[in-house]
Amino acid sequence: MEAKAVLKYVRISPQKVKKLSSAIKGKPVEIGLGILRFMPKKSADIVEKIVRSAVSNADQNPDIDIDSLIIREIIVDQGPTLKRFRARARGRGSRILKRTSHITVILTEGSV
Repeated sequence: MEAKAVLKYVRISPQKVKKLSSAIKGKPVEIGLGILRFMPKKSADIVEKIVRSAVSNADQNPDIDIDSLIIREIIVDQGPTLKRFRARARGRGSRILKRTSHITVILTEGSV
């Protein structure tokens, strides 16, 4: 049995979230949340929130034992990019790309 949670259109670059996701993939949920709590990154708070949401989704299914959940996979995809311009010297403008992410967390039961 598995449970998942999806968070879309998060205003953070997927590159920054992918660095973090490999640190908790394959670990039990309690250990993964402990790691995320003490990471000094903006993406750690976002991923912690979605992992907690996936655990809450798993809690709705009576067949799943919450104490034995493992973070099976964290999928980080690129969402739409917001394109902005900033004024530069000599009346020119330069492009700023504000990237967004789609994050999916999949939890599964396993032996801890």
